[in-house]
Amino acid sequence: MPRQRLLALVHEQNAGPGVFAEAAHERGWDLSEWFVPAGDDPPADPLGYDAVIIFGGARNADEEAKLSWLDPEKDLLRKLLDTGIPTLGVCLGSQLLAEAAGAPVERAPAPEIGWFRVEVTAEGATDPLLEGLDPDFEAFQWHSYRSPLPPGAVELASSETGLQAYRIGASAWGIQFHAEVAEVDAVSWAVNYAVDPDAVRIGIDADTLSAEILERIGAWNQLGRDLCGRFLEAAA
Repeated sequence: MPRQRLLALVHEQNAGPGVFAEAAHERGWDLSEWFVPAGDDPPADPLGYDAVIIFGGARNADEEAKLSWLDPEKDLLRKLLDTGIPTLGVCLGSQLLAEAAGAPVERAPAPEIGWFRVEVTAEGATDPLLEGLDPDFEAFQWHSYRSPLPPGAVELASSETGLQAYRIGASAWGIQFHAEVAEVDAVSWAVNYAVDPDAVRIGIDADTLSAEILERIGAWNQLGRDLCGRFLEAAA
């Protein structure tokens, strides 16, 4: 039987599949990465994969005027939704997927950078992606924008700042929190926080945040592997 194929859309070199890659390999999936901002063609037709995951990055979903690849990527996400290919968006990827589904992003009332409480809705508690999570949990976040709930979508989780997880139809999900992030990437974000004006504005302490990451990332990464595993099981 041929191995199932997973495509990762990546927007930053230090914001790729992370521990999701481990979950994919453990389950026998072939993972291909496409670094979209480089302008290169994808490894193969994105509509020919068994599942697609869109990851985050230091760009914003409303920067079409600056980013020539952004509109074409949104068009691709609309096609993924239309064809029903199992799709998962993470952080920026979640925002792009929501916008492709008709919910334009907006600035959040406050950035979420670090560990923040997320509450799972009743629908989320029985959803294939989020089932098994605690009713509320501390999630690693790094974002200044948020998505309204797309038309017809189901809200699965939220925080004080807004929507944290949703499902569109039976095969597309978005999560605002960084369930995928590996320790080395999370620490690099903290150490290099000054490249993010919002992180500077709210006074991120890189040493404190790095220490929190090192203390908590092990359990967080297991949550991420399990979540990705449930997505791949649903996709299969």
